[in-house]
Amino acid sequence: MVEELVAAGAAAASAGAVYVMAAARVVKQYERGVVFRLGRLRSQVRGPGFTMVVPFVDRMRKVNLQIVTMPVPAQEGITRDNVTVRVDAVVYFKVVDAADAVVQVEDYRFAVSQMAQTSLRSIIGKSDLDDLLSDREKLNQGLELMIDSPAVGWGVQIDRVEIKDVSLPETMKRSMARQAEADRERRARVINADAELQASKKLAEAAHQMAEEPAALQLRLLQTVVAVAAEKNSTLVLPFPVELLRFLERAQQNLPGQAAAAVAETRPADDLGMPAGQRPSEAP
Repeated sequence: MVEELVAAGAAAASAGAVYVMAAARVVKQYERGVVFRLGRLRSQVRGPGFTMVVPFVDRMRKVNLQIVTMPVPAQEGITRDNVTVRVDAVVYFKVVDAADAVVQVEDYRFAVSQMAQTSLRSIIGKSDLDDLLSDREKLNQGLELMIDSPAVGWGVQIDRVEIKDVSLPETMKRSMARQAEADRERRARVINADAELQASKKLAEAAHQMAEEPAALQLRLLQTVVAVAAEKNSTLVLPFPVELLRFLERAQQNLPGQAAAAVAETRPADDLGMPAGQRPSEAP
């Protein structure tokens, strides 16, 4: 009798152990458990920790709530200004409703991937090339809205979308390189022209100042002589005073007046009928 009781207890314990092993489930911190009983969704979603289900009756599916990083394959399209480009992107999303992610869509990852690809092709056709190259933040926001709208019904939240790279044809790259080079040359010429204009204004101011202060011109001349002498070369500098040049200029201007005076001195002799150069006292 005792042996039968021991055997029955051992059998019950074994059955209980098998039941517990079949019914026990462990849900991790970043997971949620969606339970179906006889094919019907249970309203309660199992949280992290240890939980039990009815063996052979309940079926639990675990859903990961971590942010998923999904690369979007490069999509080729034609921009609004008729340029063929290839654009790839990356989508960051996570599940916010585990039950909808299991019930509303067969494979939410595949669904998000396909929606991202179609949205990327659509945004390429609606944008100009300059927008793809310089205004990506606005395009990223547009992509996020386009993907997030249907994803809400799948229990998925789009965290953000980033355009990674925009590939251009080689001919377009060369054309843009030439355009950039021409623009750089234009800016360089404008800068040089502005610099020359400012330098000419400063030189004009300096010339005016030196004209008012002759001593400043002499000091500048001495500075030049010192600078040339400091170079240890064989150049010989002979300062030439500006006043001497002005004296020679005035003397040259007075030469015609002196010649006229000499001619006037010879006119009285002509009036007396005397030969030119003969004085009245020398008349016969």
